[in-house]
Amino acid sequence: MKNDNKPKPVNIPIEKLHPFEGHPYKVLDNDEMNMLITSIQEHGIMTPLIVRPLENTDEYEVISGHRRIHAAEKAGISEVPALIYALDRNTAVIAVVDSNLHREHTLPSEKAFAYKMKMEALNQQGNRTDLTLSQVATKSDTAAEIGKQQNESRDQVFRYIRLTNLIPELLQYVDDGKIALTPAVELSYLTTAEQTALLETIESEQCTPSLSQAQQMKKLSGEGQLAMDTIFGILTAEKPNQKEQIKFKVDDLRKLFPKDYTTQQIEKTIMRLILVRQQKRERNKNDRDPR
Repeated sequence: MKNDNKPKPVNIPIEKLHPFEGHPYKVLDNDEMNMLITSIQEHGIMTPLIVRPLENTDEYEVISGHRRIHAAEKAGISEVPALIYALDRNTAVIAVVDSNLHREHTLPSEKAFAYKMKMEALNQQGNRTDLTLSQVATKSDTAAEIGKQQNESRDQVFRYIRLTNLIPELLQYVDDGKIALTPAVELSYLTTAEQTALLETIESEQCTPSLSQAQQMKKLSGEGQLAMDTIFGILTAEKPNQKEQIKFKVDDLRKLFPKDYTTQQIEKTIMRLILVRQQKRERNKNDRDPR
């Protein structure tokens, strides 16, 4: 954030600081947070927060530093250093998003709402209208601009934004890695009632939709034919990768064969032994039951 008259840090009481409205990033009490709490207890806050003044008050909205302020509260600190910038809402939104997207671990839901917030802010700043999936790319394409900064395609930016149409419970499945991004995008076209019915089926049957199943549900939803029993039928249909399989570790099998055997030789030998055993069983069966 460039500013020729960069403000100096000032200490602000924590009770006068408020989370940014619509802040898309989660503040979690995890191992990283515990490390940050310990660091603040030992060294204090090394990097000041960035805040903006709230109109007609002596309080502030946090732009950058939500994790630091949470850790400071946990550490029992009552004041934190901050840099105060008088930013309008749209400029502040862009600063909030950009100050967090560089993080190593960003959840799909965080990207989804961050991209949406930034796109809307840029749109309002420049009066752009490229906010739909069907919009043809233009020289002032906001999605392409956002994607370039994050090394992602324009289409990928729109895929993430589609996730904001998911109900929170399904979005959590995406964050947990239980539903992949591409099927989740398809599911985002379902109505809230349909998504709720899908969630009930996922929880009762302990299974999640594949891409083809999600595409099938999207199509039926568009035709107004996606009922609860239809969702159940689609979701409980056996997927190719769910068919029962028998697996062996190669290292375990190698112990049973000569050292110079290749994987292909081992496989052929196993199949030949199985075939011989099957033929022997058939002969024994015929001997016991002659006709």
